[in-house]
Amino acid sequence: MDYIVNINGIDVHAHYSQDAVEGIFKPLIMKLVQMRKAKGSRLLVMLAAPPGAGKSTMVSFLEHLGKELSPEYKVQAIGMDGFHRRQEYLTTHTMIVEGKEISMVEVKGCPETFDLDKLRDSIVGVMNGSVTTWPSYDRHLHNPVEDAIRIDADILLLEGNYLLLDEPGWDSLSDLADYTVSISADPKMLRKRLVDRKEKSGNSRQKAEQFVDFSDMRNVRLCLARTRKADLELVLNEDDSYSVR
Repeated sequence: MDYIVNINGIDVHAHYSQDAVEGIFKPLIMKLVQMRKAKGSRLLVMLAAPPGAGKSTMVSFLEHLGKELSPEYKVQAIGMDGFHRRQEYLTTHTMIVEGKEISMVEVKGCPETFDLDKLRDSIVGVMNGSVTTWPSYDRHLHNPVEDAIRIDADILLLEGNYLLLDEPGWDSLSDLADYTVSISADPKMLRKRLVDRKEKSGNSRQKAEQFVDFSDMRNVRLCLARTRKADLELVLNEDDSYSVR
């Protein structure tokens, strides 16, 4: 099934196999619907995956499927990218990487460049009803867009690199979720996807490769090595298909 969507300012053309749609995604939606019905209040699903694994597109596609399969309960996709610290902050603050002090903007996308406290508070607020909007991230602006999304769904699909990260501070975040999903993939395949994406956001091929190799691939390795066990574990295969681990 072909699926075309704009993710963070970039047009994405994805294809999901019939086997994945019928064997993984539709059953997942129906499982979440039953969980929401049993809970009696808003359901939170966290989907964690390394950079380049297609998590933003996947939750968008699941939202699309939800409109067909779940007329009673609305499914809504949101992401943690809106909790990137602003570009002005990253360009004026530093951190130590491999023994060297560097500007945070050079490693934008690593856990330290997100506002974890704001993310946690927003999740809690959305689940208790005190927060009704959510930020998005625009790759052309290189900044979050506050209050970009109105939260009004029964089933929330929250995606992000580090939602299941087994590191201090992050390791309690998944306690807020009702159900968790993870995606793993071959690092070499993810590198190619990341370079292509970085180039599409306005960088030269050389600059895209330099950033991906210095920053993104470090985050890929961290996610693959330090993601906690999820309720549903998926694998992104070489042919871009998904299977259950």
